[in-house]
Amino acid sequence: MKKFIALLRGINVSGQKKIKMSELKSLFEEMGFQDVETYIQSGNVVFSSKKKSCEKLEAKISSGIKSRFNFDVHIIVINPGDIEYILKNNPFLKKKKDIEKLYVTFLSKIPSDEYIVKLYLIDYLPEEYVIDGRYSYIFVPNGYGRAKLNNNFFENKLKVFGTTRNWKTVIALSELAKLQ
Repeated sequence: MKKFIALLRGINVSGQKKIKMSELKSLFEEMGFQDVETYIQSGNVVFSSKKKSCEKLEAKISSGIKSRFNFDVHIIVINPGDIEYILKNNPFLKKKKDIEKLYVTFLSKIPSDEYIVKLYLIDYLPEEYVIDGRYSYIFVPNGYGRAKLNNNFFENKLKVFGTTRNWKTVIALSELAKLQ
């Protein structure tokens, strides 16, 4: 069995696509996953699986959610090594930025160089970002609620879907993955 982390995009936001975490946990267990733990209502699930392909797991989970809850949800599945990479490589930690203002957008795939180059032409200071493969590290000094560098911004500019988590959630997912 291998550990994974599923990040669901856009559930339980503004009353849309509601899924209770207890129901999500049950669904994962019914799909044959083990050691299932959820973290907060935004759709974070740590689990173990015999399958090793993140893409196949994403498809299986998405299909299960569609079947059970009757709506589509974008899913990004990563492994604990991805979280550890993020924890070690966030450039804003090295700059001693306030961790309460740090976020990570997990991207469904590595965006094309063309879109990354175009993105770097956009400046929303004092907000900052750094693209690193499938991750966008974000610093928003005035809070994420009013940030221009939000999930929709990165999806529109990079032409891939993504889901964003605050730094506290990234750390908590790392800890949950280690406990199993």
